[in-house]
Amino acid sequence: MSEFPCPVRLRPAPASARTRLPKAGQMMAGLLATMLAGPAMADAVPAGTGGFSPAQRAEIVAVVRNALKTDPTILGDAIIALRASAQQKEDVDAGSAVRANGAALNGQPGDAILGNPSGDVTLVEFYDPRCPYCRKVLPDLDGLLAADRKVRLIEKLIPILGPNSVLDAQAIQAAMLQGKYKSMQQALMSDSGAPGPDRIKTLAASAGLDVPRLLRDMKSDKVNAVLEANTGLAHTLHLTGTPSFIIGDQVIPGAIDLADLRQAVAARRAAR
Repeated sequence: MSEFPCPVRLRPAPASARTRLPKAGQMMAGLLATMLAGPAMADAVPAGTGGFSPAQRAEIVAVVRNALKTDPTILGDAIIALRASAQQKEDVDAGSAVRANGAALNGQPGDAILGNPSGDVTLVEFYDPRCPYCRKVLPDLDGLLAADRKVRLIEKLIPILGPNSVLDAQAIQAAMLQGKYKSMQQALMSDSGAPGPDRIKTLAASAGLDVPRLLRDMKSDKVNAVLEANTGLAHTLHLTGTPSFIIGDQVIPGAIDLADLRQAVAARRAAR
């Protein structure tokens, strides 16, 4: 579980705030990509088929070198263009993966379903209880559900930050079996004490749970199968950190505030 590729990731700028690339940067990105293909690639592509011959490649290299000497900022534009292209492909791949796994994202046994179970918009969150960004966004999610009675929130625990994350996730998931999911989640994710089994016992008792039962359930196959399934689904969806949100076929990485959450819900509602 702790092998998830990137534990936490800040929210990128929204699409409306992303820099639009100048045409020079886009052209240079194409030239650099061609150069990076290597001589063998050029030799393997016959002239006249859209590829470049060795002579043409040498000419391109000369053009690029001269352009960089004249205006070094072109290299920065090219790098931005390459990154934008990679991000676009990542977004397309993520959307396809979300659509292919729609059933698993629409509420499975073991999922915490908050808000309106019959809501017209479903928001799915993948989170780690020890992730600081997940903790930061928790009050905003509560605020969203309080302000919008038509939102259905599905929460999936993925413990990716080590042994204490696993313990906390097991405790929250096990608390669901006693109808105390939200109480245990709030207790653990707002706590600043040293993590560990003793702290879980103390917080569970304060939250009104049957502590011996909780400890048994934390080790149960039922609880751990849910956590493993959630983590496996996160990998399948190419999620890169926590928290990650899914609404419709859109993946929103990182902690977003209440205003952005409400905007995402409104956009989804308008698109239906």
